Amino acid sequence: MKNLRGVKNWKEAGGWLEWRGIEDIECITPDQAGVARGKMMPSKKFTSNTSLALPSAVFMTTISGRYPEDGNGFVYPEDDGDLKLLPDLSTLSVVPWESDPTAQVICDLVHQDGRMVEFTPRNVLRRVVEAYERHGLKPVVAPEIEFYLVRKNPDPDYPLVPPIGRSGRAIAGGQGYSIAGVNEFDELIDDIYHFSEVQGLEIDTLIHEEGAGQLEINLRHGDPVELADQVFLFKRTIREAALKHETYATFMAKPIQGEPGSAMHIHQSIVDAKTGRNVFTNEDGSETDTFYNFIGGLQRHIPNALVMLAPYVNSYRRLTQASAAPVNTRWGYDNRTTAFRVPRSDSASRRVENRIPSSDANPYLALAASLACGLIGILRETKCDAPTGSSVNEDEIELPRGLLEAVELFEGDDDLKGILGTQFISTYAAIKKAEFETFMEVISPWEREYLLLNV
Repeated sequence: MKNLRGVKNWKEAGGWLEWRGIEDIECITPDQAGVARGKMMPSKKFTSNTSLALPSAVFMTTISGRYPEDGNGFVYPEDDGDLKLLPDLSTLSVVPWESDPTAQVICDLVHQDGRMVEFTPRNVLRRVVEAYERHGLKPVVAPEIEFYLVRKNPDPDYPLVPPIGRSGRAIAGGQGYSIAGVNEFDELIDDIYHFSEVQGLEIDTLIHEEGAGQLEINLRHGDPVELADQVFLFKRTIREAALKHETYATFMAKPIQGEPGSAMHIHQSIVDAKTGRNVFTNEDGSETDTFYNFIGGLQRHIPNALVMLAPYVNSYRRLTQASAAPVNTRWGYDNRTTAFRVPRSDSASRRVENRIPSSDANPYLALAASLACGLIGILRETKCDAPTGSSVNEDEIELPRGLLEAVELFEGDDDLKGILGTQFISTYAAIKKAEFETFMEVISPWEREYLLLNV
């Protein structure tokens, strides 16, 4: 990243803002869904040591804007007092789609006495990274984010449909890695690149995926918090670029019936904090016990953490048999039907790709969950299964089949509680249960089609 991680203190921030003529600042932080929450203010007020705060209830909000209930009224985190927003000045960047000169900065959340807030997503990921650091380890990640471009859809009762490209025709599926498919959206993609460059976001590659109007952006490997920040900002960027061209960009896991789902694959490796050596590889180039234990941790605990990787009812529509998504906990070398793939690479670059997360996941929580499961495996010396070279995504589904089942497993994993924190576990589980109840209030077209006149 170029602009991000550049500003180090308030004096530099003042000069940075003045040189660019910035008038307004968006102070943002991701909520449990990864939605940007925060406050906007004039840049002069931002640099005058103004105290910023958000209600803690913001981080108990469901995706529909409601709050969980326990039968006795609303449930909030411990108290509903204000939490302090602490700008991470290293994330200061321009907002290129605004008409007035505007900047944005990602903020951390602390209590009034300075203690870290345990249940906010950025802090949850930091907690996991710090757990690695206590053992002399440093995780390295590289996310890949898939998304769909769809025609504007102001009425949610109507299905989403692929957009019209520059050819004037509706985009068809089956165009994996098609350059012509990418070229259908040349001007929109140019804006994505431009917006990204202005913000200091670095795209490694961009491809057209199998779905109709489905694209994938790959990011360069790096620090988990920095990469989560990038995905957080990329999602905003891609949506804004699409709106500029009268199109929606959606990160729903399964937006269009009959088309492939959208994933957020996570490549992970672990290095020795002192030497920088990849701890997955022995000096002779062979795999270490740590490598196998990391995979063992993923196999054992990812089903229990699935609600952080597949957070909505719609997410489980992607995790179906005979699709491009894994439904198992198997691993293999360069095997894309497994949940955990070890890509072809030299021994120094050995890594494990977690192919389970969907693109609707909060990037901070998805990275936290995957890395936490791997660390548990390392610390518990968890044995992994033998690798498989066969196709396994048509076998029996080994993951939770729905949101409530996933929440139950999530709440019952004591090892995850130890790393992620009990307050986060209880807060997040309550939100997911409330979202399921909201979903159950909606009558679907399937019910009207098959039940209306038949039962």
